[in-house]
Amino acid sequence: MTPRVFSAAIGKPVQYVKICSLYGAGFYYMPGTDTCIKIGGFVRAEVNFNAGGSFAPSFANRDLRTYNNNNWRSRAGITADARSQTAYGTLRAYVYLSATSDNSRGGGYAAPASGNPSNGTGADAYTRLYAPAGFIQWAGFTAGKTGSFFDFDGQPYSNQSNVWSSNNGGNGVDLWAYTAQLGNGLSASIAAENNNGHRLGIATAAGVAEALGGGQTMPDIVGNLRIDQAWGSAQIMAAAHQVNYGVVADPSDKTGWALGAGVKINLPMLGAKDYFITQFTYGKGAIDYVGSGLGQAQTTTQGGTVSYGPAWDSVVTGAGTADLTEGWSITGGLEHFWVPNLKTSLYGSYGKLEYSAAASAALQLAAAGTVAGSSANWSFWQIGSRTVWTPVTNLDLSVEVMYNSQQTAFTGPTIGDNSWWSGMFRAQRNFYP
Repeated sequence: MTPRVFSAAIGKPVQYVKICSLYGAGFYYMPGTDTCIKIGGFVRAEVNFNAGGSFAPSFANRDLRTYNNNNWRSRAGITADARSQTAYGTLRAYVYLSATSDNSRGGGYAAPASGNPSNGTGADAYTRLYAPAGFIQWAGFTAGKTGSFFDFDGQPYSNQSNVWSSNNGGNGVDLWAYTAQLGNGLSASIAAENNNGHRLGIATAAGVAEALGGGQTMPDIVGNLRIDQAWGSAQIMAAAHQVNYGVVADPSDKTGWALGAGVKINLPMLGAKDYFITQFTYGKGAIDYVGSGLGQAQTTTQGGTVSYGPAWDSVVTGAGTADLTEGWSITGGLEHFWVPNLKTSLYGSYGKLEYSAAASAALQLAAAGTVAGSSANWSFWQIGSRTVWTPVTNLDLSVEVMYNSQQTAFTGPTIGDNSWWSGMFRAQRNFYP
């Protein structure tokens, strides 16, 4: 219903906001224009146990007295979605601005010089304002910052900032893309995406970081073929990624690649909104598509046992030589609605990175306590469950638990596998329709 006020002079209703019904709930016409806009957002408070903010898996030294086994995060976001009709279809501009504070000691402490509250370094809080998304869409084109066109399983069944899969946790990547609608729910997309947004970096022959490698000279080329119908959706996708080396003695740049497939199946026989979704990805020299939540080293210490998890696009093995890293991952989740305002999910993921013997030897030099000649191959798997209660409209209260297991790279007297439990409580008030 269009909001109205009454004029005291003539007693007639005066329309001060005109509802726009072209694009769904929440849109209204900007006064004096034919542009429709929707303003939305959220406020979130959460506490994570044995995990980083947004339930990011905590690869850390839990033997340190400075290890934070709980992480407190507050986040707020504002979105604006503006649309208007043109002769070539809808012209859309979308922006999402967010601010985050983690493990604050209160009193307006400034951001730390370095460190991360979840990794056991004892860092203070950090506060940051950033834009996870900002893009323009028109006549099939998308330009700006948004999710990669490689992505499929966005993991809606979990609050986790993932380790495996290509989904980057909503942080987005700069890109230019075109999507063609082929009819009957079938579409095809091609995109040029920021190469820096998909880099995991290069390790030198000494096994240490060479930053991100050389300068960017070409974008990632990403394509997908997708179908969306009443039963669900499915997608196949591919990406080509240039691996850039930054030192004179390094080899010429190489081309990495990734392939993926995903499917979502609606399950109305279990519940009106129930679904199952999964994605498989394989990559060589393009490991960010396999595990966008990976850092350059996932090292976990518990009870004196160290687990290593090196993650690089490539490893320099000698003067003028380098080997590309191979890896694969699979993610999936099932979500069931017990009643309209109560749902529970069960999900899991598994991923593995594999290195050549020469790359393993180079990486072993930077891994203390390891036996020479042991393999740098490692894997990590998770299984978890989340329950969300929505006691009133647009208020979500959730609890989530997850079991994590890391199968270490290398061998040695103090080297071994590590496993741990993590948990999260979150309250989120959404104020968009």
